[in-house]
Amino acid sequence: MDFSAALPTFVITLREGVEAALVVGIVLACLKKAKAGHLNPWVYAGVAVGLVASALVGVLFSWVIQSLSATYPQYAPVIEPLLEAVFGVIAIAMLSWMLIWMTQQAKYLKGEVEGAVTAAIKQGDGAGWGVFTLILIAVLREGFETVLFIVAKFQQGLVPALGAISGIAVAAGIGVLLFKWGVKINIRLFFQVMGVLLLLIVAGLVVSSLSLFDESVNTLAQMDRKSAELCFYYERFAKDHSCILGPLVWNTSSILPDDQFPGVVFKALIGYRDKIYVVQAVAYLLFMFTIGSLYFNSLGVPVGASIQREKSASRK
Repeated sequence: MDFSAALPTFVITLREGVEAALVVGIVLACLKKAKAGHLNPWVYAGVAVGLVASALVGVLFSWVIQSLSATYPQYAPVIEPLLEAVFGVIAIAMLSWMLIWMTQQAKYLKGEVEGAVTAAIKQGDGAGWGVFTLILIAVLREGFETVLFIVAKFQQGLVPALGAISGIAVAAGIGVLLFKWGVKINIRLFFQVMGVLLLLIVAGLVVSSLSLFDESVNTLAQMDRKSAELCFYYERFAKDHSCILGPLVWNTSSILPDDQFPGVVFKALIGYRDKIYVVQAVAYLLFMFTIGSLYFNSLGVPVGASIQREKSASRK
């Protein structure tokens, strides 16, 4: 079994799981400080319901995909890659937003959570539901983003789900280390490293989503002559051709194929592809320039300054 597909979901659930674990830990610490330990079961209930609800969202998406394929079996070869590409685009948008927003809000996280817990405790009889809702939203937000990413890779079977479960388990372990055993971990550095990995993974998802759009359009063009015009890039232009992605600009399949080790690992972690077409290349570079710039700026490190620093270090 190829476990490389589990690496991206592991990274995503690990990062977002630690984020959710921080919220849970801060809430538990606030309740302990306020001598409201009787509300702890509401925290654990929020975590459990959030995880179950996230899983149900994934099941619902899978059911929709299977239902559409069963209803229109003749178009199943078009529907599956098309829906996978659509979910990929949604995952790209949500993960990119989460990456930048969470980095900007990280410094205010503790104060905001503590304020929300204090407000919930003051509700009296409704304190339990207030704490439950706070935890549920935190877990469900992270879980929904992960589910979207997994659904975008549904053709790879259960392997991405195994990566997600492993990431959740490790994140829970880190939460225990932080809040139960008092182990010191450089959370800032952890999120920065995970953020860079996530940036590369989502950039790879940009490339793969475009490839899936190309596959679905190409399949539709072959099935229906009326749709043949959708393929504006024809085989006669080049040996390695695409339908809507333009000419081939990158081909390392003979040196480092992306379906064999170590290329398959690079494909999972940094978005490597052994064949890239011009539209994919432009989209990849555009994504890295825009989202990458926003991310590094949110860290307080302008991209130009970081590049200049790397150059100075290399000279030394």
